[in-house]
Amino acid sequence: MELKANVVNISGDKISTVTLNKKVFFSESDVNILHRVVKTYLASRRSGTASTKTRDEVRGGGRKPWRQKGTGRARAGSIRSPIWRGGGVTFGPKPRDYSMRLPKKIRYEARKLALYIKAKDKEILVAEDFNFKEPSTKNAAKFLKYFGDEKKNLIILEKDKEIVEKSFRNIPTVNVIGVDRLSVYNILNAERLIFTKKSLEETVEVYGR
Repeated sequence: MELKANVVNISGDKISTVTLNKKVFFSESDVNILHRVVKTYLASRRSGTASTKTRDEVRGGGRKPWRQKGTGRARAGSIRSPIWRGGGVTFGPKPRDYSMRLPKKIRYEARKLALYIKAKDKEILVAEDFNFKEPSTKNAAKFLKYFGDEKKNLIILEKDKEIVEKSFRNIPTVNVIGVDRLSVYNILNAERLIFTKKSLEETVEVYGR
């Protein structure tokens, strides 16, 4: 099965089509690996800094609140007991590392599958080039306006495209990344992928080995 993507110019006009390389844009893997990879990605982004104090760590409580017998009240050994207000927390969260790892082969196949799904659904576009002479959000927004929708766009750029990145990064519906940061989560989180001709070539070169 041959998958193609439209190539458009800076005015949004279709000028040709390009065949997507099967080494990167085709996979027969089970879709369940997408869930595993995204779950791993999101877990690794968790800071894991939530922390509570146990009864050993809260301040005070060195003296017995009242004598053991004869008061008519329940026995108490410390005001920092978990059942007291201001006391320690039982089984509360402590700083931890949530990150998980998956074999490189699974991550590789999941990326191919995610790109294949986007290609099959015709959600990949190739821009001939963004020849902005200086950063311009106005020109970037104008380019997206030609498609007449509010889709979430992921723009994948090759190296040394700082002017283009600055032009698009202030648009709420756009996420701009480099080829080396292309992840399964970013691909699936977008409704349209926009490559440049050079970034598409670079993607095949990097991930098509």
